Amino acid sequence: MDFLILFLLYVILVLLTILLVCLYSGRKQSWPSRTVDWLAQVLSRVVPAQVHGAAQGVLHCLFHTRHCLFVALHLALEVLVYGEYTWEVFGYCQELEFGLPLLLLPYLLLTVNVAFFVLCSKTDPGTVTKPNQPLFLHAYAYDGVMFERGAKCATCSLWKPARSKHCGVCGACVHRFDHHCVWVNNCIGAFNTRYFLIYLLTLSAMATAIAVVTAAFLVRVVSLSNLMLGYYTDDRGQERPVDAVFVIQHLFLTFPRMVFMLGFVVVLAVILGSYFCFGLYLVLTNQTSYEWFKSRRLKTGAYTNIYSRGVWANLVEIAKPLTSPEPKRR
Repeated sequence: MDFLILFLLYVILVLLTILLVCLYSGRKQSWPSRTVDWLAQVLSRVVPAQVHGAAQGVLHCLFHTRHCLFVALHLALEVLVYGEYTWEVFGYCQELEFGLPLLLLPYLLLTVNVAFFVLCSKTDPGTVTKPNQPLFLHAYAYDGVMFERGAKCATCSLWKPARSKHCGVCGACVHRFDHHCVWVNNCIGAFNTRYFLIYLLTLSAMATAIAVVTAAFLVRVVSLSNLMLGYYTDDRGQERPVDAVFVIQHLFLTFPRMVFMLGFVVVLAVILGSYFCFGLYLVLTNQTSYEWFKSRRLKTGAYTNIYSRGVWANLVEIAKPLTSPEPKRR
């Protein structure tokens, strides 16, 4: 059972790491951020000041300054996963005569994903500057709750358009600000939300496709070997019929890298798929994640979303972002 404990710890570590990065990055008021700050205050009483200061500096550098570390990590993980898929899964599946279109699907999804990753990271999300400020000021109406008319950004010294927010990482106000994504090293705003959604969708599909092919191969191996019909001798010397735990242990010992990769992509598919569904919900209701999180902190009934114009109009707005006044409703 040692291998199961190791694998469970591995999955938990992956989950915690991904959730921490996704929730903490760019959101100084989120509960993971507050938890980290609280832990830092507790540790500051027992940890030397030099170590505490260095740790705070590292955290600030990681999550509140713009750098390519997470982009490099993102690319490294893709290289490792696709390297294992190509080196072992693809070859073994060809020997077992899996359909070639199914085996090539992850590579097709990777190509599309890389294209939208570049678009998402290189596209200006909607940076508010003095020349384009008048244009953005009239794009959306002020709701009087989250966005007040006449508000000025204390950092940029610019009048704040409705639905904009200053990003401390990028150092600029962003039109229809959603969040800052460390994985693409860019803000997600009015002009790259559509690219970000497709990037998320293809990333989820990549993980799902690799998980399905890998799981199908392992199931085929178990089926062809008639492993479930056999018996094994336990630690007490008693003969027992093969069960699921024994099968997993056998596969882990036979294909260790493949099983670890399968666990990783399954966890990733669940997290990314859930995040994509959340992002799609925000699009269909014409909200940003910043607005959604901020509205949760308001009293019930204190806020009404005035920007939603129906599912189809909301989708069109993502495809063709507003840079001019909204049409008046009849």
